[in-house]
Amino acid sequence: MSPVYALSIHADYRCRHSGVCCSSDWDVPVELPIYRGLDAALTKRRLRLAADSADGSPALIVEDDMPDEAAAMIARTTGGDCVFYHRGSGLCVVHRDLGHARLPSTCRHFPRLAVRDRRGTFISLTHYCPTAAAMLFRDDVPIEIVEAPRAFPPADYEGLEVEDDAWPPLLHPRMLMDDASYDAWERHMVSRCADEAVSPESIIATLKRDVCILRRYTAGVGELLDAVAALPADLVPAQPHAVLGPSLALYVEVVHAVPDDLKPESDEQRLPEVYVDAVAPEWRRWHAPLKRYLAAKAFASWTPHQGRGLLTVVRGLEAALALVRVEAARQCRDQGRGLDGDLLKEAFRQADFALNHLAVGEDLAEAWSKVEDQGLEPRA
Repeated sequence: MSPVYALSIHADYRCRHSGVCCSSDWDVPVELPIYRGLDAALTKRRLRLAADSADGSPALIVEDDMPDEAAAMIARTTGGDCVFYHRGSGLCVVHRDLGHARLPSTCRHFPRLAVRDRRGTFISLTHYCPTAAAMLFRDDVPIEIVEAPRAFPPADYEGLEVEDDAWPPLLHPRMLMDDASYDAWERHMVSRCADEAVSPESIIATLKRDVCILRRYTAGVGELLDAVAALPADLVPAQPHAVLGPSLALYVEVVHAVPDDLKPESDEQRLPEVYVDAVAPEWRRWHAPLKRYLAAKAFASWTPHQGRGLLTVVRGLEAALALVRVEAARQCRDQGRGLDGDLLKEAFRQADFALNHLAVGEDLAEAWSKVEDQGLEPRA
């Protein structure tokens, strides 16, 4: 098995049974071997439903038009819960009565987001999971990449599989990186996010400058790995955003990457005013979890493999932070109070719901890749 890597804040992840993944009205495909085992357990009454389906359909729905490799879909209740989700205990009865191995692949892997390439397997988490979102607020471990995380033993994790003969990520549209230099860049991004003295906006500005410096690299003149190592130690100062307009523009760009049948209804009423009054004054208090969120978006990202360069990757980080601003304003507006830890946690959740569960990754990367053609230069 290849080595496994995770962020330090995620390395001891353990399900806390929030039930969000079981009650989000999601389609859950069931692979054929899992289907056969669940069907037999239901027939022999070794497994019972936790709730009735919405329309009286069987727990395992078999239709002609199924996703690839799916033999059935799990039925849902009128409220959108999985029929195997027991609300009273917060437990999945399949997991409880039959064990983890009998779960469909989607359920076994959530909230993990994995990338496997020649270097190993890299696992981040979607912060739509409340347990994962809460881990952004921890301060008991430094933010760094760790090998062999306790929570993620070697296994065949579902995610982006980069074939061994695939090209490495692009430095820019006309130049490939190599595995070692991209590995160094990924670690560089995470280490930038670990700086306690700067704003998350400064992290974004610094990474833009760093990429622009690397774009000057000429093949054959030294090693790209050495160029990453030689990036300046200082950071580019940048102040938190005073207004919401630029973030709303990035939010709209993300929404454009959401399929029509999943697009959220427009809900931007009063958000600019609420941001100024309720989010911006409290933003500095939450720099630490915001930078951990950026680190989590920089690590184990699919964007380097789907986009056209490192500026694309940084644009994705900028968009993620923009979504948190927008969602924070929405939470403050709806709850009628200034930004606090609970509202920021919910903003992280909703930002990742859009980025990881609604938008199409390839479409996001295509939109973010437009920055590669804008001739950005580093600041003096």
